[in-house]
Amino acid sequence: MIERSHDVIVIGAGPGGYVAAIRAAQLGLDTACIEKEAALGGTCLRVGCIPSKALLESSERYDEARNGLEIHGVKTSGVSLDLAAMMKRKDTIVRQLTQGVGGLLKKNKVTRYVGTGRLDGPGRVAVDGDAPAVLSAKHIIIATGSTVSPLPGVEVDFDRIGTSTEGLAYDTVPEHLIVIGAGAIGLELGSVWHRLGARVTVLEYLDRILPGTDAEIASAAKRSFEKQGLVFQLGVKVTGARFDGSTCVVEREGGEPLTADRVLVAVGRKPYTDGLGLETVAIERDARGRIPIDGHFRTSCAGIYAIGDVVAGPMLAHKAEEEGVACVEHFATGHGHINYEAIPNVVYTHPEVATVGRSEEELVAAGVPFRKGTYPFMANGRAKALAQTEGLVKVLAHAQTDRILGVHIFGPRAGDLIAEAAVAMEYGASSEDLARACHAHPTLSECLKEAALGVHGRTINL
Repeated sequence: MIERSHDVIVIGAGPGGYVAAIRAAQLGLDTACIEKEAALGGTCLRVGCIPSKALLESSERYDEARNGLEIHGVKTSGVSLDLAAMMKRKDTIVRQLTQGVGGLLKKNKVTRYVGTGRLDGPGRVAVDGDAPAVLSAKHIIIATGSTVSPLPGVEVDFDRIGTSTEGLAYDTVPEHLIVIGAGAIGLELGSVWHRLGARVTVLEYLDRILPGTDAEIASAAKRSFEKQGLVFQLGVKVTGARFDGSTCVVEREGGEPLTADRVLVAVGRKPYTDGLGLETVAIERDARGRIPIDGHFRTSCAGIYAIGDVVAGPMLAHKAEEEGVACVEHFATGHGHINYEAIPNVVYTHPEVATVGRSEEELVAAGVPFRKGTYPFMANGRAKALAQTEGLVKVLAHAQTDRILGVHIFGPRAGDLIAEAAVAMEYGASSEDLARACHAHPTLSECLKEAALGVHGRTINL
């Protein structure tokens, strides 16, 4: 049994955990990181953000080669799909990046423990694995991430009826794929397999797609996805799903069963907080299984902190990263801050959906006076050159102070464009500030400038 003491112990090596460990080491603290998986990087890197984006890019290239190049005067023939090669490329990217995380921990002299970490009383962590250990530290950070949420009545067999993990690795293109859930994961993976040739039906319990996204943007996205061929059934309560040996059967409340050869369950994720030994330090989880914290990520037990998907807030890799840095910097230097109003969110469909700040519906509900400016990509020269003119940019600013409250984009490269809006909001910019900043021509970013001008009715190129 290994017994060792460190200044900081991080449980979990996902985006929040490994970033927190590296920042702690940079600040001169003796740091350890515990991860049960052989590959580092957490769900995001191994079976989430990175592999899904690899498949989204590959499938988009394939679809464009088949259907989208003639508008540019490029004619193609004999285009075929090598799914195994596409999957191999995805796996190679994941392997390179997970190995890269290991290299970063080593470079920063972070001690790595392979195994499952659990609290063993105040200041102590037990590591269960091939090399059991008992560790102690003044600061312990819980960064164990999240896992898929189950759906009552759905018999997940991790094959025909699976989660996003299985949806990243089908060995053949389904003839008909049913996706349960119209959030980011469902829409992204549904888009991948539709581009590769599957008929895709998306079932959603709510009466809209992309819950939480600005409604105007979500509506524009739905129209676009329907034009692409995705079929949506909204307001549908799935009561069961099973594989009967030959086909998948999905039961709907008040409707006939649907059949498909694969079902992807994408109804969200839940905090991974089971088996952490929270009871040994008297930490109680909230009704959703999350760990309560204060404004500096401190739990109810002194010296124990929590970040990322195990605490309240959006389950986003970059949110976890920022929390990891802020948490460490606060207990090491006394300073550490995150502006949660300026954390962007991106859905990597085609076109992309990107948002930062509050939606129009949230501002109305809160009674906040605001002005709105919008600008369509159809009016942008660069978008026309790209032959990607669907969508719009929307800027919301306070009616009295003009401070930017939210920016919402549906269109080409929205995930990159949103960064400018996030920086502007981080520094308290007004729509006037954004509108007066010179933007290169011709670029897609001019749409953001024009939407900001539109807040005060000053749009130029529309």
